[in-house]
Amino acid sequence: AMSKSAVKISSDLLSNPLCEQDPSFLEMVTAFDTAMKRMDSFNQEKVSRGLAQDGDTRVFSSVFPSLNMAVKRREQTLQDYKRLQSKVEKYEEKERTGPVLAKLHQ
Repeated sequence: AMSKSAVKISSDLLSNPLCEQDPSFLEMVTAFDTAMKRMDSFNQEKVSRGLAQDGDTRVFSSVFPSLNMAVKRREQTLQDYKRLQSKVEKYEEKERTGPVLAKLHQ
């Protein structure tokens, strides 16, 4: 949307009557308009490639279900680790008594 807006602004500048009066301004605005159109086409190409790659990712995840399962196991293990790490930090903050040290060691 941003590149479309830039193209619209450059087109509006190009149609401005000031461009007809000053040739150097016309040249500068024409270069700006060309650059904005090239940027817009580049962005459109990038978006279309991104959509194609997203489709490829879905295809690979269906072809390699074990990879998808490994990612899920990793996420679960990471959540478990964070939960246990917060427990350890909680016990480290408490007073060092026998039961707290036992739980911390555990």
